[in-house]
Amino acid sequence: MRFLPCHKEDSAMDTTLLFWHNIISTCGVPKIIISDRDPKFTSEFWTNLYDLLGTKRAFSTANNSQTDGLAERLIQTMEDILRRFCAYGIEYKDHDWVNLSPAVQLAYNTFQHSTTGRSPALVETGWNPLFPLDQLWKHLLTIHPQPNISMKCGRELATQIPNA
Repeated sequence: MRFLPCHKEDSAMDTTLLFWHNIISTCGVPKIIISDRDPKFTSEFWTNLYDLLGTKRAFSTANNSQTDGLAERLIQTMEDILRRFCAYGIEYKDHDWVNLSPAVQLAYNTFQHSTTGRSPALVETGWNPLFPLDQLWKHLLTIHPQPNISMKCGRELATQIPNA
């Protein structure tokens, strides 16, 4: 899942470049793109791009509870993650969520989802990204090879991190 900042005023070309730089460049060309009927996705430019790339175009139907529900749930999840970041004192000056979106994306993509039993990162790449705490945990195991001692140290450190 990618959380990409964009604006209502973005043109079809702006949207295409955003898509190219953030999706195609890292994931390759998708077989299908599901979008609403916004002119940004229905323009002649996008139609030609779909044809050139061999990508099938599918539109969500208006008021489709399944498609709309998934999008709304994702937006709600993103807002919830942003609130949690802010609750731990991470600066959210002037509602500048754009600077937090990479951290939100990482949090979302490394969280195990109930439908798959895996994180989106694991499903997409076959592995989960490491966090600083993962590296610290590995180091603690070399200092305290007994798991119960390492776990106690890890828990103590984890509770102190938000206060740091």
